[in-house]
Amino acid sequence: MKLLTQLLFSLLCLTFLACQPATEETQATPAYAVAADDDHLTLPDQFDAVVVVDSLGRGRHLAVRDNGDIFVHLSNRTEDEKAIVVLRDTTGDGVADIRANYGDYPGTGIEIHKNHLYFASKSRIYRAPLEGDNLLPSNEIDTIAKLEGGEGGHSEKTFTFDDSGSMYVNVGSLSNACQKERRTAGSKGVMPCVELETRGGIWRFSDEALNQEQTLDMRYATGIRNAVAINWDPMSDHLYVAQHGRDDLHRFWPDLFTEDQNVNLPAEEFMLVNEGDDFGWPYCYYDQNQGQRFLNPEYGGDGSIVEQCSDAKTPLVGFPGHWGPNDLLFYQGDQFPEKYKGGAFIAFHGSWNRLGHAQDGFRVVFVPMKDGQVTGDYEVFADAFIGADEINSPGEAKYRPCGLAEGPDGSLYICDSMKGRIWRIVYNPEVSI
Repeated sequence: MKLLTQLLFSLLCLTFLACQPATEETQATPAYAVAADDDHLTLPDQFDAVVVVDSLGRGRHLAVRDNGDIFVHLSNRTEDEKAIVVLRDTTGDGVADIRANYGDYPGTGIEIHKNHLYFASKSRIYRAPLEGDNLLPSNEIDTIAKLEGGEGGHSEKTFTFDDSGSMYVNVGSLSNACQKERRTAGSKGVMPCVELETRGGIWRFSDEALNQEQTLDMRYATGIRNAVAINWDPMSDHLYVAQHGRDDLHRFWPDLFTEDQNVNLPAEEFMLVNEGDDFGWPYCYYDQNQGQRFLNPEYGGDGSIVEQCSDAKTPLVGFPGHWGPNDLLFYQGDQFPEKYKGGAFIAFHGSWNRLGHAQDGFRVVFVPMKDGQVTGDYEVFADAFIGADEINSPGEAKYRPCGLAEGPDGSLYICDSMKGRIWRIVYNPEVSI
């Protein structure tokens, strides 16, 4: 009887495109069923996209529970809204027909770990128990970590877990390149950069202890400007991140860097992170065309000087500048072809500072890997998020991919940050599209 009631409820939602909830826990959302080849995304042959839900708001990261429930973290909320949207598909068509809202802390990072929902504000990591098959977590919310960097700059906190009881948190930099006068043409860099004591790196915490305070001796790695994309690879048992490179080489240093150089420099970096690593920020940047770190102009560089940057660790892959990597996922499922097993998907949120040139990024790429090492060139997996035309501002993009998650059946979920659309990408070897 319960299943029949759910089916009838979902049918009514599809018919009228809206259902008024009796309670917050059973709030339904309009369902947007999309035929396998009906979405505008471009995907590899034999992959299909289904729109799970549309127009949630500014969705950032997402997590999928073993029962298929989807938790989406929003970057902002109104006074009457909650910060996390929970979605459930009761009909098995891949489209969410039940929607509920939870929590008061907008942000980016969200993960399911040890039967708890973990989520981040700009200065805290919280967790709440997931109880049985309840749609919403418990209202008993614990504070796990208290973090620096909630007051400005790259303040969104993202995190991941290893299998040994540790949680790794990205604490992004306050500044672009640790200048004495932030984002000011010709301003020199602070030496040493005091930001590195509390920001610009990865910090390691217990995944269960409450009210942990961030301290310098908990720093796991440094010299990382902002790694919104962070994940632990269970197959190689290592931490990986994708870093946002610095901005404004030409605008702040026009005598040293041309406008054309600024379009694609410096690189966005996919990096293997071990304890004690230093990746060189703010003193160094990475040039993906030359495969080399160079001294930043704030510290006396001119695009050819290496000096202390020879000691900074280099990335596994350097992507074109300003693409904005915002999430990283290692594929563990069996649904996709074997070549994807253990490889890395990276969601690029798209550029903003290309000085009037067409913006780029706005895609999901795949990096083939085996045993934690890159085995070939990256390839574009999902594209055409922005629409058919070039854009000169990220605000013109139709969609911007931001979050990634893997479902229990091996489907890949992609979250957009413009309208809050979620796609479910499935492999369908019976068709060619």
